[in-house]
Amino acid sequence: MTARDRGTGRGRPRVQGKAQGKAQGKGQARRTGTGLKSVAGQVFALEALIALLVIAAAVFVTFFQARSDTERDARIRSLAVAEAFAHAPGVDDALASSDPTAQLQGRAEATRRATGVDFIAVLSPSGVRYTDSEPGLIGQKATGDLSRATVDGESFTELFHGAPNDAVRAVVPVYDDGGRLVGMVSSGIEVESISHAVQGRLPLLVGVAGGALAAAVGGAALVSRRLRRQTHGLGPAEMTRMKEHHEAVLHAVREGVLIMDADHRLLLANDEARRLLGLTAEAERRHVSELGLDPRTVELLESGRSATDEVHRAGDRLLAVSVRPTLQHGSESGCVMTMRDTTELAAVTGRAAVARGRLQLLYEAGVRIGTTLEVVRTAEELAEVAVPRFADFATVELLEPVLRGEEPPEGAAASTEMRRTALSGLRPDQPLQPVGDTVHFDVRSTPMAKALNAGHAVVEPELAAAEGWRAQDPEGAAQALAYGMHSLLTVPLLARGVVLGMANFWRADTPEPFGEEDLSFAEELAARAAVAIDNARRFTREHAMAVTLQQSLLPRVLPEQSAVEVAYRYLPAKAGVGGDWFDVIPLPGARVALVVGDVVGHGLHAAATMGRLRTAVHNFSTLDVPPDELLGHLDELTGRIENGDTGSAAGEARRRDEGITGATCLYAIYDPASGLCQVASAGHPGPALVAPDGQVRFPELSPGLPLGLGLGDVPFESMELWLPEGSKLVLFTDGLLEDHGRDIDTGLGLLRSTLARPDRSPEQTCADVLATLLSPTPRDDIALLVAETRLLDRNRIAEWEVPRDPSAVSPVRNAAAAKLSEWGLDGLAFTAELILSELITNAVRYGADPVRVRLLHDRTLICEVSDGSSTSPHLRHAAATDEGGRGLYLVAQYAERWGTRYARRGKTIWAELRVGTNGDEPTATMVVPDLDALEDLAW
Repeated sequence: MTARDRGTGRGRPRVQGKAQGKAQGKGQARRTGTGLKSVAGQVFALEALIALLVIAAAVFVTFFQARSDTERDARIRSLAVAEAFAHAPGVDDALASSDPTAQLQGRAEATRRATGVDFIAVLSPSGVRYTDSEPGLIGQKATGDLSRATVDGESFTELFHGAPNDAVRAVVPVYDDGGRLVGMVSSGIEVESISHAVQGRLPLLVGVAGGALAAAVGGAALVSRRLRRQTHGLGPAEMTRMKEHHEAVLHAVREGVLIMDADHRLLLANDEARRLLGLTAEAERRHVSELGLDPRTVELLESGRSATDEVHRAGDRLLAVSVRPTLQHGSESGCVMTMRDTTELAAVTGRAAVARGRLQLLYEAGVRIGTTLEVVRTAEELAEVAVPRFADFATVELLEPVLRGEEPPEGAAASTEMRRTALSGLRPDQPLQPVGDTVHFDVRSTPMAKALNAGHAVVEPELAAAEGWRAQDPEGAAQALAYGMHSLLTVPLLARGVVLGMANFWRADTPEPFGEEDLSFAEELAARAAVAIDNARRFTREHAMAVTLQQSLLPRVLPEQSAVEVAYRYLPAKAGVGGDWFDVIPLPGARVALVVGDVVGHGLHAAATMGRLRTAVHNFSTLDVPPDELLGHLDELTGRIENGDTGSAAGEARRRDEGITGATCLYAIYDPASGLCQVASAGHPGPALVAPDGQVRFPELSPGLPLGLGLGDVPFESMELWLPEGSKLVLFTDGLLEDHGRDIDTGLGLLRSTLARPDRSPEQTCADVLATLLSPTPRDDIALLVAETRLLDRNRIAEWEVPRDPSAVSPVRNAAAAKLSEWGLDGLAFTAELILSELITNAVRYGADPVRVRLLHDRTLICEVSDGSSTSPHLRHAAATDEGGRGLYLVAQYAERWGTRYARRGKTIWAELRVGTNGDEPTATMVVPDLDALEDLAW
């Protein structure tokens, strides 16, 4: 930091302190009347300014004169030193020697110290330094114009600016005896040294200037003080303005002013004060107690306290009075009292305050009524808003159809009974009928019946005089009157011109009865509440319809199957029914398909879309294809459904309003014979797998894209899982995990901790999961499916590899018959052998290797014949002359069900026989050859 920087930093606090001092002085000047606006202040400021300018100019001139003198002395001294050294004996010989530096450096330094100059440098004719006070510069060429010495041969002085330092220097040429220039001598004093010399005189100059300024300011202060005493600190303009203000206060201002002295005597009363207080001209100099003022006003003036807008009486007027002391800090102080007439303003203000309060209450009603889409809660909010700011008690009665969400009857105005839905009051011990009671209006002269018939609010200022109200329920009316109920305002709740119910407002503790001015407010309040109640009613109806539709589309009873033990839960959202669904579908081969899906959006359309998708999954499952292929078919169908719905403006608007943007689905096929489970997802969260020991994991499925996005060219992917017996496969929708303030990761953590408890049935698992993750008001539908896996007993499975030789059919058929006898199914032997003969024979003849036969003993007997060919047989009716063509016809006749499913390579033809029957023998009209002959027949 430079000296200049430090000086600047030190100067800032001084400036701030001066500013604060000036501010304080100015505040003191205002209090004592010596401000610049006064004549005394202006004279003082002018004299001080003139003195400051004169002294500043003197210091400035003196400073620069001193600097000029110092610089002139530096020139003379530098030239004298340079000339003396240049003409010193032996200098010219030293310059002509081979090493001028060695001979002259010491002499130059001694001369510099002796003469007090800052530097002496001996230069060559070309300006190269032989000697210098700074040894590092020896050998360097001196800067600046030296031609006056080298060319003109004259000695000169100059103010040099350049390296190494700015200085006043003198340059003197040196000649030998022959008159030849052999060198130059440069001597000088640095500018910094000159500045230090000048600055050394500054304290003296500042001291002299300060003394002169103090003397000048003191003289100005003496003159100003004397002038202030003569003018009281006021100038001509202020004196004139003061006179004008005095006249205005006395005669023109429409606000009363009283000025009292320290003895509480009246000094001044303007015309308005005389008018308001009835004072005469002789009132001045009298004590306040003698002016005939109101005792409260006299007490206020004598107390010496301040007041702001206190209301005091003056005859039949109401005055807003303010009092302030005349001297804020004086011990002996008078006071000033101002007053204005507020008689009419008070009445207007009271009415305005009531109107403002009513508007504020209506605003609050708009915010507080209808926060939920529940009819009962909306009625309760109406009663809570009205108490206590409008009524002491409020009741709301609604028609029964409205409470159920149904359309109110057209003749609701003539209805004679309603259900009390809400009640609010200042005290709990009220005599009114409780919530839930039926309220009757049998007497047509009651205020309620009148309001219903007229369609607008009716006020009963005095309940004691309301004969119809008392006749409706004499005992209840007597209790209400004894309790203090004295006024009633009843208003019908109308929406779209139809009566929904009644709102009744009662007053007991408030002494003022309801009046005609309360009718419009009550009707506005009831109208806002009626709209909210009607919205809640319609939402209730639509929600009930959507729930009914959705429940009708969901499975009511799960089908019987042996692969898994299943438990499920389905909960619709409170805000609006969505499109979540689940399903359990038995598949051939004792397998089962587990499905869970979610239509994005809410409302009837989402529920209907869910129903269509569930039906489509059932239909596609009959194709018996892997999960990824089934989702591909479902995606294509969903795209057609959505495109069909959006083909019109109405369909597009419905999708936009209901937020339907697609659907997700998880499809799993579990095979109890192998324990393998194939799973594929279309944008749906993957399942949770719970091992028999309670370990929980979430397999990382390929999530796929949601259904119906028009991205059918992106294939779905299946994952194959092996599940030990007793494992639990948990399928769910995202509504179970995500909820208010909880993201999906938090939900997965809660689900994991809840599932990690072994030895529980699927039913117990469902209950525990919902108890942990379910919120009181779920914002989305929840579908939960828990399936505990089972494995088919290996003793109930029989498999054979069949060579591609027709003669191999009979041994396999016999082995199958023996296995059926082992299982105790002798009654099915003939039918099973017939079916196996047909299926194996045609697989050997027309199929491809490998050919396999499998029997499964489950709820049914399942016969499966697989081969490596993808060609599928077709059922046809052979003519009487055809030698073949009856094979599948016989299979269809004797089997409970039959079909074909395709694998990645080859196909499987299966047939199911009902266990517990002896099989159907051929009828007399059906010609059935023996089993060996059947092997020769074609499809």
